[in-house]
Amino acid sequence: MRALTSLNNFGFRLLYSSAFRRSNINIRNIMSEFESDQNPGFNRPRIVSKKVLGKLSHEGDGAVVRRAIGRGDLKFLDPFLMLDEFSVSPPAGFPDHPHRGFETVTYMLQGGITHQDFGGHAGTIHTGDVQWMTAGRGIVHSEMPAGDGVQNGLQLWINLSSRDKMIEPRYQELPREDIKRAERDGVEVRIIAGESMGIQSPVYTRTPTMFLDFTMKPRTEMHQSIPESWNAFVYIIEGEGVFGTANSSAVSAHNVLVLSHGDGVSVWNKASKPLRFVLVAGQPLNEPVVQYGPFVMNTQAEIDQTIEDYHYCKNGFENAKYWRSQ
Repeated sequence: MRALTSLNNFGFRLLYSSAFRRSNINIRNIMSEFESDQNPGFNRPRIVSKKVLGKLSHEGDGAVVRRAIGRGDLKFLDPFLMLDEFSVSPPAGFPDHPHRGFETVTYMLQGGITHQDFGGHAGTIHTGDVQWMTAGRGIVHSEMPAGDGVQNGLQLWINLSSRDKMIEPRYQELPREDIKRAERDGVEVRIIAGESMGIQSPVYTRTPTMFLDFTMKPRTEMHQSIPESWNAFVYIIEGEGVFGTANSSAVSAHNVLVLSHGDGVSVWNKASKPLRFVLVAGQPLNEPVVQYGPFVMNTQAEIDQTIEDYHYCKNGFENAKYWRSQ
């Protein structure tokens, strides 16, 4: 099949030569397979509209991040504010810092991160675990490496609508054994949020969101439906893959691929090594975004009020007056 996709016009003419007709190859079956490979049944297949390579920078206290969303080339993808792949080793980390107005999703790829906040919530997530934190009206917390060596993971910031920005903080934490999985034809998916292969995640997403972790064996393909009006992107963790159309160029690790609108995306692993990537999609809020570091609101006046609230430890930041992480 894959040889057929690379045939030039001369090659297609050969299909109809008398010598080829006398062979045992069934042309009708080959052409059906070719059409299926190009169009897996989506009415509006998504293609890659933008590619951005995550660039290394320093954040927190000596931590290294590869930022893919939240920088000049891709400042914002409604409702997503930031995507970092972080690497941190003791004593570096992310010491006490505030948030307001959005959610953070931390997904550990290797090692562990210990979290503490000024409301008394504390815990450690390890490889494959997820913490989905709704900062709401205010959180001050720390995120520090839980062991020796490199701790590696993804952190995604998801905006909250104006009606949800000042809600009380909350957490959803999923250990790896509670994250649902599915496997089909050499493609495995971990369903952190949303649905894939008929399986639904139990995570509640206040801003409707899909977060799927795919691992594809060599020479496999997959086709994933996505709500048509949602914005979506792929972040490649390891390997290289072909996204959108089968004749596109392969893209390697640490790239974000912004997908066009449509009802689904197709991916092919034509390489000899596994391909791993996350597919993230969300319903746009279509609201103004005013950001000042870890504070995200709708107007400058709300940002000014947030800075005042944090400075004077009020309106959600009361516990910040005396709290320090241990």
